[in-house]
Amino acid sequence: MLNKYPMWKNIMVVLVIAIGCFYAVPNLFGEDHAVQVVATRGAEVTASTQASVNELLASKGIAVKRSELEKGQLLVRVQNPEQQLLAKEVIADSLGDNFTVALNLAPATPKWLESMGGSPMKLGLDLRGGVHFLMEVDMGEAIRKMEEAKVADFRSQLRDEKIRYAGIRNNGAGIEIKFRDAESLASAERFLKTRSNDMVFSDVSRGENFALQAVMSDTYIKQVKEEALQQNITTIRNRVNELGVAEPVVQRQGAERIIVELPGVQDTARAKEILGATASIEFHMVDDKADPNAAQSGRVSAGSEVYQRREGGTVILKKEVMLTGDHITGAQPSFDQYSRPQVSINLDAKGGTIFSDVTKDNIGKPMATLFIEYKDSGERNADGSVKMRKIQEVISVATIQARLGRNFVITGLSHGEAQNLALLLRAGALIAPVSIVEERTIGPSLGAENIQSGVQAMMWGMATVLLFMLIYYRAFGLIANLALTANLVMVVGVMSMIPGAVLTLPGIAGMVLTVGMAVDGNVLIYERIREELRAGRSVQQAIHEGYGNAFSTIADANITTFITALILFAVGTGAIKGFAVTLMIGIATSMFTAIVGTRSIVNAVWGGKRVKTLSI
Repeated sequence: MLNKYPMWKNIMVVLVIAIGCFYAVPNLFGEDHAVQVVATRGAEVTASTQASVNELLASKGIAVKRSELEKGQLLVRVQNPEQQLLAKEVIADSLGDNFTVALNLAPATPKWLESMGGSPMKLGLDLRGGVHFLMEVDMGEAIRKMEEAKVADFRSQLRDEKIRYAGIRNNGAGIEIKFRDAESLASAERFLKTRSNDMVFSDVSRGENFALQAVMSDTYIKQVKEEALQQNITTIRNRVNELGVAEPVVQRQGAERIIVELPGVQDTARAKEILGATASIEFHMVDDKADPNAAQSGRVSAGSEVYQRREGGTVILKKEVMLTGDHITGAQPSFDQYSRPQVSINLDAKGGTIFSDVTKDNIGKPMATLFIEYKDSGERNADGSVKMRKIQEVISVATIQARLGRNFVITGLSHGEAQNLALLLRAGALIAPVSIVEERTIGPSLGAENIQSGVQAMMWGMATVLLFMLIYYRAFGLIANLALTANLVMVVGVMSMIPGAVLTLPGIAGMVLTVGMAVDGNVLIYERIREELRAGRSVQQAIHEGYGNAFSTIADANITTFITALILFAVGTGAIKGFAVTLMIGIATSMFTAIVGTRSIVNAVWGGKRVKTLSI
């Protein structure tokens, strides 16, 4: 029988639209003004912290809508922006410097809906508000660190080749290698040139002072800078993800700068805390032969240096870096058999090989974990960039009991320190420190205005289309309007379902465009039905042929537009991606509602019946 869907197909249509509606519902509840509390430098946010914060706010007359402790972070929801600002000041004064207190916005989705997987769309910076940073990578530090690595490589390579040298150091203009005779210099030059194609070697001997100077080639310097920028982008992206910032935008600008946008974060101090966590670790052997008393007066050997221990006191470490945090692929806080906190470390293949060789030769000797952090010093360099202050402290010293491989543990930490160190190591270490050269805060009120303007544009456009379809096609126009409404709801639902999808102001423009494209499919179908009726076809034949013949035209138009949107998504950035995502989703859902959805209603109303005329 013509124009009759089987029961399973009707159920499928209803089920798909129902799922879209379910996932779109969380967007009706809006967002709460919230204060976020995160522990720093070894502190912990516990249930007692939550209780004390709740009691404090109650004593100040600040009503708490909901207080949530999850993943070591406390989120306190309050009634309005005024109470949010007051709560932030009160909590920050009470908890002190070991906690970061920040303003935020939190979805107001009911718990029962969240438990079923419902969550609102992620909104971009232009809609939700947040902070924008332009950051500059310290390329000088990246090159210096690479030169330090080269110094260590040259030492080990010359020792393995049994070429004697008098000393290797970075003299500011490059790496200087000193020898006792011309023969050793010539042998080293021949050998190192075959091993280090990225370095340029020159003989800088003066009289009996035999020396070889090695400098990075221009190509290698360019490569180091590019790798530093890309690694820092990856690290910053991982770090803000690890620290719970939803849908950040992290992308490069030029050769040395990075744009970071954190939607929802309203506190620049909190954002700087996230991005300023430029921590890394290095493993050094302890110089157990050094004289501690001499070290107190600053007298240590050229190959060693005095460092402060986190728990107090000093320790003398050898300058040579045995392993850096660059080789860490995983880090998890855990407890040993005595319930003492520790961090379980996983290394990549190269790091595992290096660590295995180092520990094999140093069993029974102490090795230290050096924690390195860069902070804004508040001063400027000659070129105007921010001068960074380097903080170094030894967080643990442990005796190597056996040869270690790709998996080992760091001990000697408190539980909070283990949590924080594991988080930073998982996110990766910044190759070079970064400084903030520009910052902007977009308030939630401006985002609300953008949303209101975008929604008004979409509603006026949709209302005009709905009115036209209803007047021009009557009953069939009503069906098209139902499909159009369902399509818009499904776009919102799918956007809410996809974890990485972010709605931006251009994304709303993509939705408006989708409205026009969705109704365009129904116009093509209805006009084909009219043509078939004029050609003398029966009502049932006209409906059947109209949907069947119009499908190829609709598919061609939508597929070409989808491909264009896919290219925009692949090559575009930021707002362009937002537009492309909503357009692609809108095309897919409009194909379903305009063809399958309306056909299901038309079949239910007119299919298989003796009908002489149609309102179309």
